[in-house]
Amino acid sequence: MKIIILGAGQVGATLAENLVGEQNEITVVDIDGNRLRELQDKYDLQGVVGHSAHPDVLRQAGAEDADMVIAVTSSDEVNMVACQVAYSIFKTPTKIARIRSEQYLKYREKLFQNDDLPIDHYIAPEALVTKYIRRLIDYPGALQVLQFADGMLSLVAVKAYYGGLLVGYALSALKEHIPNVETRVAAIYRQGKAIKPLGTTVIEADDEVFFIAATKHIRAVMNELQKLERSYKKIMIAGGGNIGAGLARSLEKNHTVKLIERSKERAEQLSEMLDNTVVFCGDASDQELLSEEHIDQVDVFIAVTNDDEANIMSAMLAKRMGAQKTMVLIQRGAYVDLVQGGEIDIAISPQQATISALLTHVRRGDIVNVYSLRKGAAEAIEAVAHGDENTSKVVGRAIADIKLPAGTTIGAIVRNDDVLIAHDDTIIMSGDHVIMFLIDKKHINVVEKLFQVSAIFL
Repeated sequence: MKIIILGAGQVGATLAENLVGEQNEITVVDIDGNRLRELQDKYDLQGVVGHSAHPDVLRQAGAEDADMVIAVTSSDEVNMVACQVAYSIFKTPTKIARIRSEQYLKYREKLFQNDDLPIDHYIAPEALVTKYIRRLIDYPGALQVLQFADGMLSLVAVKAYYGGLLVGYALSALKEHIPNVETRVAAIYRQGKAIKPLGTTVIEADDEVFFIAATKHIRAVMNELQKLERSYKKIMIAGGGNIGAGLARSLEKNHTVKLIERSKERAEQLSEMLDNTVVFCGDASDQELLSEEHIDQVDVFIAVTNDDEANIMSAMLAKRMGAQKTMVLIQRGAYVDLVQGGEIDIAISPQQATISALLTHVRRGDIVNVYSLRKGAAEAIEAVAHGDENTSKVVGRAIADIKLPAGTTIGAIVRNDDVLIAHDDTIIMSGDHVIMFLIDKKHINVVEKLFQVSAIFL
């Protein structure tokens, strides 16, 4: 596939890294030649220096025969105009834009049409991150909660702790502990290395365990791996930008929410926008302010300003002063693994959420959900099976008979309104939503081909 990425910032660079080597021809456009040279030194791709929305620059980048344009510059307006130019002049089949402003998103159904602004898919990073954090709050103790099939099924990552009911036992004991709940462990990471989960695999303390189950059973499975944390009630948010405001709006109905915003003008706006959130104007790293607002009684402190260092320092201070849990928004990918653990319980990368959403539209075959995991090394995907035994490599076949690439696990199937945890003798039918975990995403091309319908299948 020939793909043009507009913007070589953190999202554009990470996207290029994910797509290079997957039989894609990648060209990156940016006004900063130094950024492009750095990318070209690392990866096999083309770089074009210039304004991303200018027709001649897009032509130089190969827009005349490109399959897809992905506009992820820092400007919504540039992204939208670039999609318009790609459509009007070059007839590019697929156009994706990152849109951050709520003003545009509010009118998205009227704006993003071929007769108006021809954007086939839009990505709203702030909304994605807000939803991601909300799921972590709904499932106390989870490191990640990824949903599939309109929320019917979830893939959850937890850390196994000493005292967990299953720690020290083989995975086969899971069925004995919760006989009425169907679940499957999709992957285990021990000291950063992937371990293939078998029935004889013994769970150890500090293992990072990814399991899949019907969403309604998530809490029961989590309870087997760690002491189930009580529900979060008192939330403190540092940062009143789009993410902080959206999160407060989402939580204030059923939680006690306090929000700290440095800008007086923005704090006044937020106090008018939010119904049941207490808004303070101040510095989230102000020890006196945190003490006055009883940080020691807060269940979760969430730092979501646009300053990584401010987020990290305020969260560390909050944890030392008694906050039960801390979550921190981290823009720089290198910081995520560095800070998570200890005083920072969960580090959240907006780039990772954005990349996952973008990959959903890039993957071939009928792939309806993609989550990029482990800094892009692994993926969880939801693919829809089509065809019959003559035209499909998966339909009508038992899972044990499907030639999955190494390190790939089929965890579950959603068939109509039923969630089926995968077993070797489970037969895939046309229309099934198949949820898979890939320890190594370099095998994604093989998985994509498995779910592509052939005119003649031999």
